[in-house]
Amino acid sequence: MQIGIPRAMSYYNYFPFWFGFFKELGIEVVLSDKTTKETMSKGSALVVSETCLPIKVYVGHILNLLDKGIDKIFVPSIQSIDHKIYNCSKIRGLPDLIKNVVKRKFTLIDPTLDKSEKNQGLYQFLKESVKVFGITDEKKIKLASKAGWKVLNNFKIMMNSGIPFEKALKFAKEGKVVIVNNQKEYPINVAVIAHGYNLYDDRVSMKIFDKLEKLDVKAFTAYMLPEEQLVEGLSALETNIYWANELEMAGAAGHYLQDNKIDGIITINAFGCGPDSIMVERIQRYSRKYNKPCLNLSIDEQTGEAGFVTRIEAFTDMLFRKKRANIINKIHIRETESISQPQKEEIPKA
Repeated sequence: MQIGIPRAMSYYNYFPFWFGFFKELGIEVVLSDKTTKETMSKGSALVVSETCLPIKVYVGHILNLLDKGIDKIFVPSIQSIDHKIYNCSKIRGLPDLIKNVVKRKFTLIDPTLDKSEKNQGLYQFLKESVKVFGITDEKKIKLASKAGWKVLNNFKIMMNSGIPFEKALKFAKEGKVVIVNNQKEYPINVAVIAHGYNLYDDRVSMKIFDKLEKLDVKAFTAYMLPEEQLVEGLSALETNIYWANELEMAGAAGHYLQDNKIDGIITINAFGCGPDSIMVERIQRYSRKYNKPCLNLSIDEQTGEAGFVTRIEAFTDMLFRKKRANIINKIHIRETESISQPQKEEIPKA
C-alpha cells in the first residue's frame, strides 16, 4: 500500500503526523521530489496566472508524483482547524482544483476537516483518509493517530529548540529527539516571518537561511516559538485569530516585535495572497510603532535570486549600521555624563 504526499503547502506543518499515522497502518508514504524550476513551470502551465505561487508549486508536485507512478495521492481539504478559524479559499478548495486541472488517471484521496461543522472532526477526517485502503477499524485508526501525534510533537520540540527543518524532520521520522545548543553569538538577529511552505522550500525561499548565515545574521522563525507565545503575539498587533495560519505570521511577528534582542523583521509572502497582504500590512504598521525595521519580500515564479539577495544585503547592512550607531551614541552619552558631573572641591588642609 502506497500513498503519495506532495512536498508542498500543508506538508511543512503536518507531514510528521501523516508519516507516523500512515506508517503505523502499514502504508508506505512516497514524497514528491524537492521543488525545482521545472516543478514551478509545470504547475504554472495548468492554472490561471492569478493563482498564487504556493498553489502553482503544489500542482507541480502532484504531477511529479504521477510521473513516479504513484496512483493514490493525498490532497486533504482543510476547511477549518477550530471553531470559526478558516483556511484561505484556495487551500480549502485544493481537491476540486486538482480534479479540474490535472487530466490524468489517479485516485485522489480528499478527506475534509472542518471543525466549524458537525461530523467533520479529526477522527472522521482520519477515517476518510484510509478508507480507500480498506481500513475501517476505529481502534487501529486511533492508535495510528497517537503514533502520528508522537512524531509531530517530537518534531515541534526540535524545531522550538532551533534545529533546522530538514534535520528535525529526519530525527522525528527516526523516532529521535535531538537537542543541539548553539552557543554562537551573532551581531544581528532577525525574525523571518512566513508560512512554512514559503520558508522551508529552498527553491521558493531562495535558501534565505543560508544567505543570512553568510551575512553573520541569526534567523528566528515562528517554528521556534511555542503556541502560547504565538497567541500572546497577536495581542501586540491588536488582532484576533481568523485565518488558520495566522499564528505563524501575525502571532510570530507580534512576539518578535516585542523582543529586544531582535533587530529587524523580514516577511516573505506570495504575490497575490489576500490573507497575507492584510497580515503583512498590519505587521509593517506595528513595526513602526515598536521601532523595528521591516523588509517585505514578495515572491512569485518570476522572482530573480539576484534582486532577492540585493534587498537582503541592503537590509542587513542597514541593521548593522543602525546597531553600530546606537552603540556609539550610548558610549557618547556615558562620556558626556561623566564629564558634566560637578567636581568636588578639595578642602585645604590647616
